[in-house]
Amino acid sequence: MKRNILVCYDTPSTKRRTKISDLLSKYGTRVNYSVFELLLNDTKLKSLEAKLLSLLKPKEDSLRIYHICENCLYKSKSLCDDKQPFLPSESLIL
Repeated sequence: MKRNILVCYDTPSTKRRTKISDLLSKYGTRVNYSVFELLLNDTKLKSLEAKLLSLLKPKEDSLRIYHICENCLYKSKSLCDDKQPFLPSESLIL
């Protein structure tokens, strides 16, 4: 079963920030500079978490993974001219 995931991160390292964003871009859609919306099954999520852990420095970086339930998904909205939250991007192939 696929889950709606929101990933937010921050790091003082430009190199790590680029690596993290490049990785997350393969799994979902960037909706803000350091925020990605993902639609993943448990296997892909665990794989992504392992890859992210290999990039992060826990004492310097911050990365949070939020699960967005189906009920909350329908309450989510964009107040700008962006697409609505968690609509899949046509460019993603996973």
